[in-house]
Amino acid sequence: MSTSGPPVSEEAIPPATTGESRDLAPLVRSGVGWKVISQVAGQILAFGTSIVVAHFLTPREVGLVVMALVFASLSLVITDAGLAAALVQKPNLTEDDKTTAFWASVAMGFLMMLAGIGLSWPVADLYGEPEVQVYFAAISPAFLFTAIGIVQGALLIRELRFRSLELRSMIASSASTVTTVVLAVAGAGAWALVGQILSITSVSTVLLWRSSDWRPRMTFTPASLRSMALFSGHVLGARTVTWARTNVDNLLIGRYLGAAPLGAYSIAFNLMVTPVTRVASPVTQVFFPAFSRMRDPVRIGAVWLRAVRLLAALVVPAMLGMIVVAPDFIDVVFGQRWHAAAPVLQILAAVGMVQSLQALNYGILQSTANTRILFRYTLFATAAAIGAFVAGLPWGIVGVATAYALASIVIEPTYLVITARAIGVPVRAWLNSVRGALEAGIGMALVLFAVRIGLVDAGVPAGARLAVLILLGCLVYPPLLWWRSPGVLTELKAVRAARSVPQTDEQSSP
Repeated sequence: MSTSGPPVSEEAIPPATTGESRDLAPLVRSGVGWKVISQVAGQILAFGTSIVVAHFLTPREVGLVVMALVFASLSLVITDAGLAAALVQKPNLTEDDKTTAFWASVAMGFLMMLAGIGLSWPVADLYGEPEVQVYFAAISPAFLFTAIGIVQGALLIRELRFRSLELRSMIASSASTVTTVVLAVAGAGAWALVGQILSITSVSTVLLWRSSDWRPRMTFTPASLRSMALFSGHVLGARTVTWARTNVDNLLIGRYLGAAPLGAYSIAFNLMVTPVTRVASPVTQVFFPAFSRMRDPVRIGAVWLRAVRLLAALVVPAMLGMIVVAPDFIDVVFGQRWHAAAPVLQILAAVGMVQSLQALNYGILQSTANTRILFRYTLFATAAAIGAFVAGLPWGIVGVATAYALASIVIEPTYLVITARAIGVPVRAWLNSVRGALEAGIGMALVLFAVRIGLVDAGVPAGARLAVLILLGCLVYPPLLWWRSPGVLTELKAVRAARSVPQTDEQSSP
């Protein structure tokens, strides 16, 4: 399969023509380096938190909060309204644009907070779970907390100041982890998860204000809002439809199967999307402003292929390994009462792998002003995913996961094709960029699968099996990757070397 347009070399980025462009490569590499540090730290904190939650909360308690979060996540999408992306992408940003976007975001956040409180009763009635009402109402102030920091965060991203952003992220994640663990151990139940949401949004916003020197004026310019409306409107539409795609399964499971199955499903789903949220999406935050500055499809295509190759080297072994070790992993780490999550995790791991490799596509379509195409794609993908969720519902959470995986066979290739066409990259070039990591990962998974069968037959306990398989994967995968994709090591060295790049505008702590 191929697309129209000139082929793009993945070996080098074409030379820059301006001073700003010459400085872009080290800034991007430095940003990726800080993202790696932040996401490793964040994943350690998140994983530790999830273990504590699994041991002190029941699947039903987790499910009740997830029910509230289905609609809370939609409110957060509406609060942003696509203005942050417009601020990052807009070529000539004025003070009126910044101030107008700030007050529009704050007003939307305040309205969403009031709407969340007011709609908490109908939401609880929809699920048939009265306890959901108080959780949804309690989460609603997070909409306002988030809105107050939207513009500051967008400006830091626009300026590629990822050191400040990632230090802020690590501090906020640490604060939320402490809050969650203390409440869970104290017996607060589902309130531990509510506290986690409120703490991370409030602390994050405070740190964003400390990291950014910009402060809003007491003005509002309708013309500025209109100038950003077309771009932000398409972004908002795409994000709203994407919300439906990623949350309707939770809504259906909560409504028709109950809180406990939803709790087990959410554990598996969150583990599946970890590469997207902890690796791929943060890297997208680095590349979106970089792509917006490049504006040259040839250069964007070259960077895309190199970045995807690096993402594949990190994500592929994690997801393929999870498919093999999922039953042992769930039983050992989370406990027997979460055993229902294991088959769901195995099914969704492959989906998570493919979605992670395509996480940069969103930033490419935004930065090249292809938001209309992005919106049309999200409509198609959402319709296909929702149809799959409904079709799989009679077979429980395993049926929902299986149907979603089958629908992804159509959804994900479509996403790849439209992104490749937008910047004139042949699809075969993208496939070549991930082929080495896929071959190495499949080889590793086959070895782990054979060894696990032998360990099960020998009666080795689950904990020992898990330890052996993880160690074996760490030993087997690197030489296979070196053999099948040696260029990845060059990229990793470049990211590591970029940490020594001077960052005189970011010496102050958040």
